[in-house]
Amino acid sequence: MSVSTATKKKKNQVTPRQVIKLDAMGAYYKDLNRQIRAMALEGARKFEISNVYGQRYIGTNLWGVEDRDKIRIRVNGTPGSDLGAFMDGPTLEVFGNAQDATGNTMNCGRIIVHGSAGDVLGYGMRGGEIYVRGNVGYRVGIHMKEYRNKIPTIVIGGTMQDFFGEYMAGGRIIVLNKFFEGNPPIRQSYFIGTGMHGGSIFVRGDVEAHQIGAEVGISEPTDKEWKEIEKYVAKFCSAFGLEKKQVKLLKREKFWRLSAKSKRPYGTLYAY
Repeated sequence: MSVSTATKKKKNQVTPRQVIKLDAMGAYYKDLNRQIRAMALEGARKFEISNVYGQRYIGTNLWGVEDRDKIRIRVNGTPGSDLGAFMDGPTLEVFGNAQDATGNTMNCGRIIVHGSAGDVLGYGMRGGEIYVRGNVGYRVGIHMKEYRNKIPTIVIGGTMQDFFGEYMAGGRIIVLNKFFEGNPPIRQSYFIGTGMHGGSIFVRGDVEAHQIGAEVGISEPTDKEWKEIEKYVAKFCSAFGLEKKQVKLLKREKFWRLSAKSKRPYGTLYAY
């Protein structure tokens, strides 16, 4: 791993405006993450990492760094699992695909993926925003939760696999389904919202009763929810530089809200 000569300065010479360029070719993930943390503690706030190939936990070890919400990390390549896990403030932008467990237990900040993402995206997510331009894998949004004003949000440009929103306890997920041309045909996903007991899933397009868990109800978005959909789709467009006119594809009758029928769907299964 190497740092560009522009960044080889003394500790007091690192400025927030500097772009710290790191080459991750062949770098061990721990060494890469330690380098990012060390530079952030010195005052760096902008990073660009090239040749990323499977390095895990990028952006996860920035706890305690002052003004970490101002940290911006651009990732060129394919980061490994647990990208942005436990993240609290920074913005990660991936120019490529992301692997499994992106945003695992994320508390605050933004993750933007210009490709597709793997399984268990947003696992236990409790705050922040994730935007994926393409498709996502299995068990996305599992165990998402919210508390007071912390409402985690995921917006997906493509479609999803089975067990989407499993055991979801809070937050919102918006699935745009073929929002942009070039996506593969929509695959029918099953067991959507199994065990769901909180939060909302908004899906653009038809959702059949046999695709969702028995604990899930289908309804139309309320006026307040529709405003939230419009808000986050506008953010989605902004994140990926899409034409604003594409927001016009958001026709109210094409969205469905999936939500829990009960806050304790399995309550009768326990002896007590």
